[in-house]
Amino acid sequence: MMVKKEQLLVRLNQIGQSLARSGNALALIGLGSTGLDLERLDEFSDLDFFVIAAPGKKAEVLRRLNWLSEIAPLAFYFQNTADGYKVLFADGVFCEFAVFEIEELRAVPFAPGRVVWKRPEVDDLIAVPVRSIQPPKSPDGRWQVGEALSNLYVGLERWQRGEKLSAARFIQGYAVDRVLELVELVEPAQPGQPDPFMRERRFEIRFPTVTRRLPEFVQGYERSPQSALAILDFLERHFPVNPAIAQAIRNLCQ
Repeated sequence: MMVKKEQLLVRLNQIGQSLARSGNALALIGLGSTGLDLERLDEFSDLDFFVIAAPGKKAEVLRRLNWLSEIAPLAFYFQNTADGYKVLFADGVFCEFAVFEIEELRAVPFAPGRVVWKRPEVDDLIAVPVRSIQPPKSPDGRWQVGEALSNLYVGLERWQRGEKLSAARFIQGYAVDRVLELVELVEPAQPGQPDPFMRERRFEIRFPTVTRRLPEFVQGYERSPQSALAILDFLERHFPVNPAIAQAIRNLCQ
């Protein structure tokens, strides 16, 4: 069921009001397209948020979701982490959230968010992370290139054993993840809000040139060797590649 942008923002405000009535929370922080990136909000967006629980109330907030169900019926929900849930309201609004107490929040890396609701005594900077998101492991790309080549090699060994699913994961998943980390060394990013946790988000908008090669990198379950060769070609065109591992990858593709 498609929902409207206005419905999402109204629902988030309703959640804040419900938390305020419960007495079990200190603040509600909107994240992503319902946080500071409201210009990205559309009818396909979800509600991503943090609930900051009052001291000693985290377990209660997680155990009883009446602060959500009193707003609208819940069609589906499950606890996907120790700290949070994924929830589908019956009217089509989908939510993903985590619950933290203030001291826990200090150790959680996240992109800055937007305070939707808070108690007056809560600091206005509650939506600004204390712990920053870690940068790539090597800004010159050496780690990513080495890791991608290793993923290709291991994936092709799995392919030769008949482990096609595992091969696809290593080649068309893990190795492609490393390519996404390298792309800014190859192509200047176009305007578009990056997602620090999921590099594939909005990739096509930000890197249109490399995007044209993505179908070669992800050719499907039966074409992992062809995908591996395309990724290897990309790496060799743009970065120093050890010739021994490159030849070993090609040999496994035959």
